[in-house]
Amino acid sequence: MPPTPVRRALLSVSDKTGLVDFASALVAAGVELLSTGGTAKALRAAGLPVKDVSEETGFPEMLDGRVKTLHPRVHGALLGLRDDAEHARQMAEHGIRSIDLLVVNLYPFEATVAKPRVTLEEAVEQIDIGGPAMLRSAAKNHRSVGVVTDPSQYADVLEDLRVHGGALSEELKARLARTVFARTSAYDAAIHQFLSARAGETLPQAVGAVWRTQALRYGENPHQAAGVYVDPRAPRGALARALLRSGKELSFNNYLDADAAWGLVRELEAPAAVVVKHTNPCGVASGDDLAAAFDRALACDPRSAFGGIVALNRPLTEAVARRIVAAETFLEVLVAPGVDADAVRALVEGPKWGRNLRILDTEAPSAAPFGLDVRAIDGGLLVQQRDTDLVDPKGVHVATRRAPTDAEQAALFFAYRVVKHVRSNAIVVAVGTQAVGVGAGQMSRVEATELAVHRARRWAAEGGRSLEGAVLASDAFFPFNDALETAIAAGVRAVIQPGGSRNDEAAVALCDAKGVAMVLAGHRHFRH
Repeated sequence: MPPTPVRRALLSVSDKTGLVDFASALVAAGVELLSTGGTAKALRAAGLPVKDVSEETGFPEMLDGRVKTLHPRVHGALLGLRDDAEHARQMAEHGIRSIDLLVVNLYPFEATVAKPRVTLEEAVEQIDIGGPAMLRSAAKNHRSVGVVTDPSQYADVLEDLRVHGGALSEELKARLARTVFARTSAYDAAIHQFLSARAGETLPQAVGAVWRTQALRYGENPHQAAGVYVDPRAPRGALARALLRSGKELSFNNYLDADAAWGLVRELEAPAAVVVKHTNPCGVASGDDLAAAFDRALACDPRSAFGGIVALNRPLTEAVARRIVAAETFLEVLVAPGVDADAVRALVEGPKWGRNLRILDTEAPSAAPFGLDVRAIDGGLLVQQRDTDLVDPKGVHVATRRAPTDAEQAALFFAYRVVKHVRSNAIVVAVGTQAVGVGAGQMSRVEATELAVHRARRWAAEGGRSLEGAVLASDAFFPFNDALETAIAAGVRAVIQPGGSRNDEAAVALCDAKGVAMVLAGHRHFRH
């Protein structure tokens, strides 16, 4: 079928960004404009000739605008096959004139439900009916109809019309149609998830309201395709919405590690820094200020930190940036809830890393992770609520005769927050609010403990420090005493674990015999 010249366009948009300029270019190209409601009003105010859809259909807009485009003279004009003689005969018989270009963006449902304290009535009013119907009609017949869903597409459409003498290329129309079905599916999913949440359903019946915002160079390995998908409801402070202030494009692995670092650091109240390598923290610390926290986090395991990802829970200033530059290491990504321009210059203009360092600005702190935890399995998905629980000091049980001191208790609660973000089997040894040994992802809990203790001893030896009085956190109970014996021999004097093992009584007896305090948190934090 030869390219179809664009002679008539229907415009009905909620987002009027760039509308007048785009419509003016269409009129200059000889395109007749049809429109509805507020869009028609905006076009007329700009002095553009426009015909109301109600005039085209012979039926008035009604029910507060809920019914205006659901009419055969609209959908027939979009769905009619241009090269089908019977379609052409029926369209002529019923006075249906073809629409060659549809420009529709949907009611802002996602933006509406993202507002605090939105009511059900307010949300329901933003459920678009006619818009998705028209989009789907035009996309189904995309060999003949161009369909535009977002102002970002205006420039491409105008350029394509110019290059092809007033027609749209098959390639562009097909690409625009694919975007339609992605948009309407995400829109419907957002509505479903909102209504499910209103009904008190913890997990929605279907998952799928995210939108690809960028393609990545590749996935975990160069032969894997990858992209970043953003939930339109995600708030400022969510990592997926972070701005790249400097540096090369992030990789799939960069995002995974940055998410792990950001997930932990935002749970720490005092100024804090987290260093992550391969999704596991290899350095975590709080301090009186951000610079001190970074120094202490890096000191935990500087060998592993090389090439790592750092997240901060306070805005990145020039002073902190210069402290980071002075460190004896190399970093891939830096994440912070606000980044000063002077900090960026301090990091990238020096001879050390230059623009190899990627600087992500989330613009705001994020108090809790957004959305569901979704993981792929062969042929489907596993979906769960995110683990947002934090240990409650009032809910723990001191199982030993000796209770932890106030300082030990603060260190235990710090370590338990850290261990929540370490891949299981997970053990964290801490001194105060500084992780000094992390054992991650081991098949045996005793080996996780041995690894954490080994790294803690290296931290102590390199700084001329002592491990006496350190604390230990475990993400699950101890089925045997071997791990505890290893930790106590290294100087650990307080332990926090979920409890619930048949070995709890023996574990408590060992701690009592050694003068070690043990706290049972009552819930675990597996992270597979």
